[in-house]
Amino acid sequence: MILAINTSTPQFSLALLDGDGTLLTEQIMSGGKGHFKALMPALDFMLQSNGFKIDEVRCIGVATGPGSFTGLRVGIALAKGLCHALELPLVGISSLEAMANQIPWADLPLVPVLTSRRGEAFTTLFRRGPRGELVRSGVDMSIKFEDFPSCFTEPAMFVGNDYRDQAPRIKDLLGPSALLAPAFLWNLKASSIGSLALKRFASGDLDDPYQLTPVYLRPPDIRPNPYLPIS
Repeated sequence: MILAINTSTPQFSLALLDGDGTLLTEQIMSGGKGHFKALMPALDFMLQSNGFKIDEVRCIGVATGPGSFTGLRVGIALAKGLCHALELPLVGISSLEAMANQIPWADLPLVPVLTSRRGEAFTTLFRRGPRGELVRSGVDMSIKFEDFPSCFTEPAMFVGNDYRDQAPRIKDLLGPSALLAPAFLWNLKASSIGSLALKRFASGDLDDPYQLTPVYLRPPDIRPNPYLPIS
């Protein structure tokens, strides 16, 4: 059984998957100020309500970003802590790859979109390989929505983490060349992270818990406190 953690987006989630990829249970929590304090209670509830014990987990998969600065630190810290305490292997998964992974059938290129701050978005482009595997066709970017037409010049399928905000903007900018995934497939799910982590776990492709770090793509929006004295 693998435990998957996504805290890279305001709507965070946890999931447990069996060794064959079967989704056993998933807990999704809406965003809001200070909502990550519900992470550990959500994990405890998910385990207890389904009759599972934490020592049944054999691997932990966690979203590494890009995404929320605070969320990524919280999720990766939790994953590392559990791996250390339970002596479990760890697999870090790109948030954008996991988002694209939620669209398994598309013949078109896949463009995952995660809203950043300052009117920007984290995005890249994937294609499906001959065996259905995701093949990255571009680098992760943090760009303004207004730059989408110059970055995505061919028809593609888009999926993101905020359908109400992102979908109309993408359609307005790209028109008929942008095919939108169904709304219920939007928002990054821990189960998608878990399915990718499970494949890497089975092949022995693991991450070093001490070396795994978040992928930010841009500097944090942190300003010096003007009321603190400068020494």
